[in-house]
Amino acid sequence: HVQLVESGGGSVQPGGSLRLSCSASGAIDNGSAMAWFRQAPGKKREGVAAIDTGGADSYYADFVKGRFTISQDNAKNVYLQMNSLKPDDTAMYYCAVSRGEILGGRYWYLSFLEYPYWGQGTQVTVS
Repeated sequence: HVQLVESGGGSVQPGGSLRLSCSASGAIDNGSAMAWFRQAPGKKREGVAAIDTGGADSYYADFVKGRFTISQDNAKNVYLQMNSLKPDDTAMYYCAVSRGEILGGRYWYLSFLEYPYWGQGTQVTVS
């Protein structure tokens, strides 16, 4: 059973930075992907960034390219460095892990359908 615990959320002014962390425990399959999603009130959950733990590939949503960076270490922790934050980035941010390798490109790495394991979320507010 995989458990995920996020931390690092908070309130920040526009243009500021935050670093989210997610600690994973339990049996994670080799080659699994780790990702960050977000959901704002009244909006659907959307993929923010994902990383392939079996290699070096990472994927980003267009709206965060150049501002956010995802990283991971040994498939146990995944991080999201968020710079140049905007009010539109305000949302609950969730960490997620796939069950094994994701077969497909960026679209699938950022699709919530590929992730059966989820954390409880950490709130990010930019105002």
